[in-house]
Amino acid sequence: MVELDQMKLELAGFKGTLAEVKASLGLEAKLARIEELEREMEAPGFWDDPESSNTKMKDLKVMKDTVDTITGLETQYEDIETLIEMGYEEEDESLIPEIREELDGFILKLDDIRIATLLSGEFDRNNAILKLNAGAGGTESCDWAQMLYRMYTRWAEKRGFSVDVLDYLDGDEAGIKSVTFQVNGENAYGYLKSEKGVHRLVRISPFNAQGKRQTSFVSLDVMPDIDADLGVEINEDELRIDTYRSSGAGGQHINKTSSAIRITHLPTGIVVQCQNERSQHQNKDKAMQMLKAKLYMLKMEENKEKLDDIRGEVTEIGWGNQIRSYVFQPYKLVKDLRTGVESGNVDAVMDGAIDIYINGYLKWINTKPQE
Repeated sequence: MVELDQMKLELAGFKGTLAEVKASLGLEAKLARIEELEREMEAPGFWDDPESSNTKMKDLKVMKDTVDTITGLETQYEDIETLIEMGYEEEDESLIPEIREELDGFILKLDDIRIATLLSGEFDRNNAILKLNAGAGGTESCDWAQMLYRMYTRWAEKRGFSVDVLDYLDGDEAGIKSVTFQVNGENAYGYLKSEKGVHRLVRISPFNAQGKRQTSFVSLDVMPDIDADLGVEINEDELRIDTYRSSGAGGQHINKTSSAIRITHLPTGIVVQCQNERSQHQNKDKAMQMLKAKLYMLKMEENKEKLDDIRGEVTEIGWGNQIRSYVFQPYKLVKDLRTGVESGNVDAVMDGAIDIYINGYLKWINTKPQE
């Protein structure tokens, strides 16, 4: 029963990790806070302040989900131990595939929650706003931008996150020149901040009649969706506000009216755009919120301790600046150039299987020596 011995040893190796994760999450404090919030919910007047009550309800759900996850992992650990003992007692090798499946599932869940404990940045819990910009390369780069947009929306769907398109500009012949979209979900920014940078594609272009290999670049900017009052003062005289007709998907209304808003902050050159809301006023409000968040982040960059946590360096969309390479020909490989994490399953990656890169980045950035 060599396989049982190996799985028993493998399981035992995760006992300490499970205990460390449980301790790092402060479950006792969370259980006490859950009881406190549940008592508050029963008190009269709890719903008088909708903003406060909704925030507390959201916190309650997050804490309950965390407690349930750890409790479930502890139960699963004990169940696997029991299955292994049954395998020994009954000398039944038919249990081995079931034990292997349970053990693999346990390891994935444990790694997932262990990674979540690394999300301690100021804005990690927030929703994320992503902007993809096609680089030089015309139609090929626009097609690459669309492929990346699909990759991130598929990743979001698999996590149960929702996606709202804020701004969309079609390519001249195919694909997307640029798209700004918001990913809504717990820790969305904490996970997706790892994706900021230039993404490089190498493939035989379907738009090249000669069938030659071509390299394309797309940049991705990632920022947290910050709806709190950041104390950022903006001088209206320093803004250029343009209206334009919406393009791309979005329904009849927004395509018929010039309700889309582009705001340029003249001193910094920061440009934000929004076209998905039903009115020009709503689009302006959302664009101003994005501008304030960007200006706040820019201010935070002056503080060296927050540089990596808030926003990476702005780089040219081209050679030497990429964070990840996606090679389709002559071989298949997606490799992160910062962490060394790689996968030959290109199809799965393009279908949203990017957690190995996100997790690899979070482990890397948390063990990287601070300058």
